[in-house]
Amino acid sequence: MTRQPKITFIGAGSTVFMKNVIGDVLQRPSLSGATIALMDVNPQRLEESEIVAGKLVKTLGAAATIETHSSQRKALEGADFVVVAFQIGGYEPCTVTDFEVPKKYGLRQTIADTLGVGGIMRGLRTVPHLWKICEDMMAICPDAILLQYVNPMAINTWAIAEKYPLIKQVGLCHSVQGTAFELARDLEIPLEEIRYRAAGINHMAFYLKFEHRQADGSYRDLYPDLVRGYRDGRFPKPSHWNPRCPNKVRYEMLTRLGYFVTESSEHFAEYTPYFIKDGRPDLIEKFGIPLDEYPKRCIEQIERWKGQAAAYRSAENIEIEESHEYASSIMNSVWTGEPSVIYGNVRNNGCITSLPENCAAEVPCLVDASGIQPTFIGALPPQLTALIRTNINVQELTVAALMTENREHLHHAAMMDPHTAAELDLDQIWSLVDDLLAAHRDWIPQWARISKNVQAA
Repeated sequence: MTRQPKITFIGAGSTVFMKNVIGDVLQRPSLSGATIALMDVNPQRLEESEIVAGKLVKTLGAAATIETHSSQRKALEGADFVVVAFQIGGYEPCTVTDFEVPKKYGLRQTIADTLGVGGIMRGLRTVPHLWKICEDMMAICPDAILLQYVNPMAINTWAIAEKYPLIKQVGLCHSVQGTAFELARDLEIPLEEIRYRAAGINHMAFYLKFEHRQADGSYRDLYPDLVRGYRDGRFPKPSHWNPRCPNKVRYEMLTRLGYFVTESSEHFAEYTPYFIKDGRPDLIEKFGIPLDEYPKRCIEQIERWKGQAAAYRSAENIEIEESHEYASSIMNSVWTGEPSVIYGNVRNNGCITSLPENCAAEVPCLVDASGIQPTFIGALPPQLTALIRTNINVQELTVAALMTENREHLHHAAMMDPHTAAELDLDQIWSLVDDLLAAHRDWIPQWARISKNVQAA
């Protein structure tokens, strides 16, 4: 009998995400008989996920086996694939802290999970837990592939590669395929008729090509259509999923840079110094920038989940739609040898020659029985390289702080952040970082802690 794969899900209490990934997995014949080990530290959320996973198996008539674990090491035994999705510190207290403390200094954010002081603090909270997973994987399942779905993605991927270079890892996001869908919708062109190639870093990759296949087999550049549509006021079309996020920032940057960025306007607005400025409400209004967007989403998701959890508990079967996540495609390609192409976050290693060797790059990757193989891009256009480097500076210094346990590098990271540096002076930046470290004291490593009563000098 052919051995079936084992898929371990760390942070399985992220039930909706788990449902999407496991739903995809169970619909693939090569994976439908897998052992799926769910692990979470929250017993209630773990139980809810077990119920959902069990009903997915029943709905699809799959032969999969569902296990639950409170022990990470036990869950990792015999794993072929390890999917990680968690948020250290949750919405309360940590996300609230990441937004409310900077507000005291007049620093406003939109998402705060990738860059800026919010991204730095989230990286500080998250990386030690990812390193513990890697440590356990090296001891228990060293050949398993780590599929990491945690923000701040670039900081996490970089930190794993630095400390555990033998771990086979990829950071996964849905921004590349998600934005391609949005642009196809604006252009009213079927997505399957569009060819694109993107590269950069997570949340700041750019479509180097975005083209429409013609009847004669040739391809037409779609960038002139996108620029014209924006200048004529036809693009972006109203958001189909969140009316608070009109997507104007990215179109504006397209007219300045010549390329469209893969992550949303609400994200991009806080990765640059151009859009969120104290005393400039006209910019917020003009570009429809949703300040404090992430806390609003958290509250909505928490409320929505209460109803979903009850519905899943009482339902006989659970409706399953194919998601746009890459996880099942990667597993299928590695397990069967059937090739696929995904966009993954990996150590650069020269894929993008204009970015540092050791940074975390987001590039197209071939996946087959040999694993995840990043493809060569070469040099990015110089204006894209320059903008990306401003974000890499923050990521590099955050990883340096974690690797060397040097708290000062956290101040340096915030000092280099484009949005923070555009709004605050040096004394304010130092004081803000210290305030955040004091507020997050219970969630960060010992070396980074500051007493709530005594700031560092």
